[in-house]
Amino acid sequence: MAISPPFPPYPPHPGGPAEGGALRHAHWWQRAWVRYGALITLLALSGLVILALVREQTGTEGFLVGLGLAVLPVPLLVAAFRWLDRVEPGPWRNMVFAFAWGACAAALIAIVANSFATRWIATATADPSSADTLGATVIAPVVEESAKAAAVLLLFLFRRRDFTGIVDGVVVAGVTATGFAFTENILYLGTAFGTDQLTGDSGIASVTAATFFVRVVMSPFAHPLFTVLTGIGFGVAALSGEGRRVRRVLLPLCGLLLAMGMHALWNGSSTFGELGFFAVYASFMVPAFGLLTWLVVWTRQRELRTVREELPAYTAAGWLSPAEPFALGSMRARRLAREHAGRHLGRPAARAVAEYEAYATSLAFLRHRGRRGRAGADFVVRERELLNELWRRKDVARPALDHAARMTAPPVRVPVAPWPVYGVYGQGQGYGHPAGWGHGSPSGYGYPAGPHPVHNPYQS
Repeated sequence: MAISPPFPPYPPHPGGPAEGGALRHAHWWQRAWVRYGALITLLALSGLVILALVREQTGTEGFLVGLGLAVLPVPLLVAAFRWLDRVEPGPWRNMVFAFAWGACAAALIAIVANSFATRWIATATADPSSADTLGATVIAPVVEESAKAAAVLLLFLFRRRDFTGIVDGVVVAGVTATGFAFTENILYLGTAFGTDQLTGDSGIASVTAATFFVRVVMSPFAHPLFTVLTGIGFGVAALSGEGRRVRRVLLPLCGLLLAMGMHALWNGSSTFGELGFFAVYASFMVPAFGLLTWLVVWTRQRELRTVREELPAYTAAGWLSPAEPFALGSMRARRLAREHAGRHLGRPAARAVAEYEAYATSLAFLRHRGRRGRAGADFVVRERELLNELWRRKDVARPALDHAARMTAPPVRVPVAPWPVYGVYGQGQGYGHPAGWGHGSPSGYGYPAGPHPVHNPYQS
């Protein structure tokens, strides 16, 4: 068995200056800590301002009540989006950024812009009632969806390696909208509580209870549902080739316009009366939610199928064992592999297996894009990076994945010959392995003798 990969990593700039020298001569804005510091400062200031504005409108007691009620759907929504992202999990820092942007920056933009626009319309038309209706049905959808879409755009531009398809767009957009809805629910629930304090209402007949039922029980998915349309647009754009610039611009814009339209319909349903509101909810919102849920689950299954179809090329080259493509293409087998490693070698081993699974999935997606002519110019460099990351963790991950494959592989019926069969062990027949295991590997079975170059999908 080879002890080192055949493609060792090489410096980012071969023949150029050393990394330290490059950093010393780089512009100050190009330093990572400067950018992260500026982003964190922006989000922190936005959070403080939005906190002050919401507390001013709701009062301290109303703010605390709204906060306690608004936080209830957040863990469920975030957990749902993380479940969708389990095939190729994105970094936690991207999710934290998306939630913080929605809860702080996007919410602040929406409150300031909506208030300004509504006051301007009321002054220009001298009709405050019409201004409120126009602000809710036209201004708010445009402002809010644009503010939430900014987080998706930023990750699409600056975290391109983590943004590779529809599921990534759905997850980023959904988490951003969850953060936005969290802050908005604090405002609405806190204001409703203040109204009940003035009128003396309490219990199920209170405004707080009605607001909680509509916003948290009936429609906690409303804002995520709108913004997910924008995320799908960015996700499809991410699947497009680098040369299709018009498509990469128009698809996100189409998704954003659909999000604005659905948001406007939802906000405008309140003007149709109580019956009209429930009619829109039952005939439009619920079916749209079901359709989008089916779409993202189907996309998740297609991603697993891509893993099973693309990784055998690396098995034939000796980078992976024959069992790994099957195990990596099954969420149950992945879980069993992590549990097996953690039970026998401890939590660091389980973490190494999880990282191995993530890198292998990224490798499969990269090769899939390369075969379709949609990968970037750094395809070869990125492929080598991922292969080297796998090679570093193979001693821990490979036995765990092989164990998971044996536990989850469907039984294979092998016809029994009427005469004794004398053959070699490990040809894919019997021993609980699916037919075909052991073929296409340089060593014939299990662990390859050593990696070999993989066919470049850019070459014929």
